[in-house]
Amino acid sequence: MEEKAKTKSGNNQESGEAKVVSGGEAVILSLLQEGVDQIFGYPGGANMPIYDALFDYTNKIDHLLARHEQGAAHAAEGYAKSTGKTPAVFATSGPGAINLATGIANANIDSAPMVCITGQVKKDVLGSDAFQETDIMNITSPITKWNYQITDANEIPLVIAKAFYIASSGRPGPVLIDITKNAQFEKITFTYNHPGKNFRTYQPVPEPKIGQIEAAAKLINNASKPLALVGQGVLIGNAENELDAFLKKTGIPAAVTGLGLSSISPAHPNYVGLLGMHGNYAPNVLTNEADLILAIGMRFDDRVTGNLSQYAVNAKVIHMDIDPAEINKNVKADVPVLGDVKETLPLLTQNVNESSFSEWRAKFDEYSKVEKKALEKNLYPDSSEMMSMAEVIRNLSEQDPGSILVTDVGQNQMAGWRYFNFKSPRTNITSGGLGTMGYGLPAAIGAKTGNPDKEVLLICGDGGFQMTIQELGTIAQSNIPIKMVIFNNSYLGMVRQWQQLFNDKRYSSTPMSGPDFIKIAESYGIKALQVDDRNKLPGAIKQMYESDEAFLLEVVVHKEDNVFPMIAPGTSVSDIMVEAPQKKDENK
Repeated sequence: MEEKAKTKSGNNQESGEAKVVSGGEAVILSLLQEGVDQIFGYPGGANMPIYDALFDYTNKIDHLLARHEQGAAHAAEGYAKSTGKTPAVFATSGPGAINLATGIANANIDSAPMVCITGQVKKDVLGSDAFQETDIMNITSPITKWNYQITDANEIPLVIAKAFYIASSGRPGPVLIDITKNAQFEKITFTYNHPGKNFRTYQPVPEPKIGQIEAAAKLINNASKPLALVGQGVLIGNAENELDAFLKKTGIPAAVTGLGLSSISPAHPNYVGLLGMHGNYAPNVLTNEADLILAIGMRFDDRVTGNLSQYAVNAKVIHMDIDPAEINKNVKADVPVLGDVKETLPLLTQNVNESSFSEWRAKFDEYSKVEKKALEKNLYPDSSEMMSMAEVIRNLSEQDPGSILVTDVGQNQMAGWRYFNFKSPRTNITSGGLGTMGYGLPAAIGAKTGNPDKEVLLICGDGGFQMTIQELGTIAQSNIPIKMVIFNNSYLGMVRQWQQLFNDKRYSSTPMSGPDFIKIAESYGIKALQVDDRNKLPGAIKQMYESDEAFLLEVVVHKEDNVFPMIAPGTSVSDIMVEAPQKKDENK
């Protein structure tokens, strides 16, 4: 990395001096000007000039060849979420561009920055159904923060500068730039002049208003049962220290959303657990007893609120967010506080009284004891039973050296959120809002690419792993030493759990056979091991963590293992179940 920086600083064409280059080379030079050091992508006919230009800059910028464009987009998101930096993603036109759509939608709803650059057919055949032409602009318009089609090479430097500013500022998100092939070939005199940060129609960060701060402080100072709901906005804003200072002064109990995990340590005295459908018992039940809800950088997702008509029924609501569109979208805010939480939290801290709320916090402890007793058998199952997911994650966490945890989607994700001990910020990489199965494996690749000195641990179900299993080829070719754990229950576990609880065990299309994961991994040259005996689990985990190479551990778990607590669809957060309801014996 030092050599890259040295080479870059000594190259006049990269420091703004004019030089005649092709549009394809202008793309690469623009990325270097933006400080991009990582591209995820897949070449094709319509973006070949860009890749040809990249060939001369491989000592300055890395490119990771995915096995599928969806994998490239998920890897970019894993990189972005774990580093806070904005990567680039390359794809060709038509199917290549469309294959990015799932990853773009995932990044959009989870507020992850990336700039996707797609090739397109020549300008003079646009709209003629030319080979591999699709209207990627209209396809991605609803799922990007901004998109733009370049048909003239002279636009490339300015548009790319705008793209990175828009993607990374305010509430981050994905941007897509579509470049016709003629523009990639055309010659331009390249200079890079950043457009600045003043766009008439784009104001990414609202200015804090002291009136909102004072109104919020008044509600907090008059509350007797306040509850803070902490979301990903704290992580995006790098406001963990500001949150800690606020909580220490106020004594307010704090719960986190799924994407907010790792923003506050589980050992923090104010931490009361995870919100939502499979969250902790105490913060969900006591949401409806709280007289004040303080939402910090979260968007009141339906998986957090349950039935909105029965949500936070006794509470005033303060909503702190950077995005005005989130205010009053799902839950009416009595006091909105617009702005970057890194700015607004300290202002709020200055205006609130020092408190403890010790009696109120003690109530969370009481409810937590109820949950702990009910779930003890999940963490420590009877020796005659097959392994549980909770038991496996407990063992992973006990030996964990400080990993970035990447989860796929489903029961593995919920169990990971509940039982893994997150030791530092930005160590929870997951598909939150879109719930994309197949996300985990490529996202783990991106997280490791951005954090080569940190351990990256993937936990995944057998169903989700098979959706992007081809990315094992990326791991093998690029020597990416991630640790992969597959929970194999031979089911689409989360759907099966719902079928068990709400569809009378009618397991329609959820039983799933799988391949020999060990042989597949070994065919790529990846070390692999299967465990179906709990006595061998700790040793297998130790072997995995100690490996300097990629390692796949398949753990055979109970086929009908369920994740509790659980809020049933359409019910209130206070109706959360700590275990499966017992059915009455109709013969009695």
